[in-house]
Amino acid sequence: MVLIYRCQLELHDSLYYATREIGRLYETEPIIHNYALCYALGLVDSEKYSTTVPEEHSYRYFCPEQVPKYEEHLTRLNQQAIYVTPARSLNHSAILNTWKYANNNYHVEMEKTQKNIPSFGRAKEIAPESQFEFFVIAQKQLKLPKWIRLGKWMSKAEVTVEQLPSPKIQENVFTCHHPLNPLDVIFTNRVISYDVVNMPPVSLIQNVKMQGKYYQFDSIKDLKIPAQMEYRFRS
Repeated sequence: MVLIYRCQLELHDSLYYATREIGRLYETEPIIHNYALCYALGLVDSEKYSTTVPEEHSYRYFCPEQVPKYEEHLTRLNQQAIYVTPARSLNHSAILNTWKYANNNYHVEMEKTQKNIPSFGRAKEIAPESQFEFFVIAQKQLKLPKWIRLGKWMSKAEVTVEQLPSPKIQENVFTCHHPLNPLDVIFTNRVISYDVVNMPPVSLIQNVKMQGKYYQFDSIKDLKIPAQMEYRFRS
């Protein structure tokens, strides 16, 4: 039995992560990567969903090294048949913050300097009260957290969860209007056309026309979610 949860996320703080860097401008795209959501929801190292995570691999309180281990961590979700889609914006606004800093070598290295040259940058962030939508697909009941934190500033966000009716599996050409991780769908569906959203660590695609199996709901005609999605990685 497949269970699909529709989750709505509302920001209570401004959300920042550098999707792209344009000179001194660091811009946040109004889309949330599914890798980030897995960590924010506590699915990667939560004891409720995994009983085999070694203590040294837990990111709950401390990350000892800045080396991503997406394949190692997310493969465990494949083993538990849990998949989280990227989140699209339902409505959002942006704010632009300017920050400044000065040369502080004389503080750090005790160097003599006659100049104190200020520099600056700008961060385009997603404003509070912006709303996003994503889906969690599982084969067992999940209890997802009501509050999570996201982005560089660990911004607070509220999650509202709705369990959708049992889906039907269809197979045909269809269009998915929600963002997708291309690595997770290209092995089970034939992708025909799409728009690219450039962002690390894996660029996403949206407005995807593809051929293959998908979930459809009698009460939500416009919603089509690709079936058989799981986390895959570049070899």
